[in-house]
Amino acid sequence: MTGNGTGDTEALREEIRRTRVELGETMEALAARADVKARLKESAEQARERMREQAAQTVARVRGQAARGVGKAREQAYDKGGLVRAQAQQKGEMMRRNPVPWAAIAAGAVATVVVLMIVRGRRR
Repeated sequence: MTGNGTGDTEALREEIRRTRVELGETMEALAARADVKARLKESAEQARERMREQAAQTVARVRGQAARGVGKAREQAYDKGGLVRAQAQQKGEMMRRNPVPWAAIAAGAVATVVVLMIVRGRRR
């Protein structure tokens, strides 16, 4: 201790000031914990933010899958289109080389029309 006691007094005052600051911080923390409405509001905001993030991730994932699906469907359609074109060319070539079956079908159709006309003519 010093002879006049001012050193101890200053140290004591500084200790009281620190204690008051710590006490104020502790009181603020306790008040924040006791404020249920504010805590619920903060918790709800955090939950909303998590849901937004999850929704954004889900949308991005679904869009990616859809884009891959569209690409695959286009590829398959292009492949099928090529196959159909090739088959049509083959059928066309076969018809050019052998037109007899089509001529027989056409003759049968003409004969059917003639028979129908005759039958109708007799009914009148």
